[in-house]
Amino acid sequence: MSEQLLKITDLCAGVAEKQILKNLSLTVNEGEVHAIMGPNGAGKSTLSNVLTGKFGYEITGGTIEFKGKNLLELKPEERAGEGIFLCMQYPVEISGVSVNNFLKHAVNAVRKYRGEKELDAAEFLKLLKSEAKKLNIAPEMLKRELNVGFSGGEKKRLETLQMSLLQPSLAILDEADSGLDIDALKMVAEGVNSLRNQHNSLLIITHHINLLDYINPDFVHIYADGRIIKSGGKELAEIVEKNGYGEFLQAVE
Repeated sequence: MSEQLLKITDLCAGVAEKQILKNLSLTVNEGEVHAIMGPNGAGKSTLSNVLTGKFGYEITGGTIEFKGKNLLELKPEERAGEGIFLCMQYPVEISGVSVNNFLKHAVNAVRKYRGEKELDAAEFLKLLKSEAKKLNIAPEMLKRELNVGFSGGEKKRLETLQMSLLQPSLAILDEADSGLDIDALKMVAEGVNSLRNQHNSLLIITHHINLLDYINPDFVHIYADGRIIKSGGKELAEIVEKNGYGEFLQAVE
């Protein structure tokens, strides 16, 4: 039986005195893939921001447990150390910092947090080349400045490489399909699927079914008015693709 990884109970949160999450509850067990779907502007990304500890959000109620710990008491870097990873909708560009150097520091920061030996330059380069090869990422890409001049597909492939190196317990994909053509979408999905196992979990936040055609979820949750209003299987995503969110939104009006 899979162990409980994440438990969100009656979570309320907002920003600038505006409440966005309203008594949201969700449980994710090890090895599960959950998709949260909702229309644009519904506040789905707020959940990913709260889980990762982004500054500016006020928690007004509820609890979040991650691996049995109170997640809300942990700093963003501690949450990363515990195994939470966010694949961002719009990865930031950092000029003057190479992909290679950025990834080395990220990997060693997590290893240090966990009490593991940090990798020296040679050890990390060997690991990086191995993981990049699995994802068909050219060595030249690793020498470039972080995300500077990268296409949307290249940015998402780099996010997938980060996941591969960091091996998170919970990977949150926030609109990972945004702005991708079909070839880039397939490539990202293949990379994500290659990382799936019985111990790590995925939380996919999206408003399209596109990505779910390639990353098959165990559960689909329809999100509206700051909470999950309907949970089920892939059939919910298929209803949304065919008919939109109308019938689900009526339930909260």
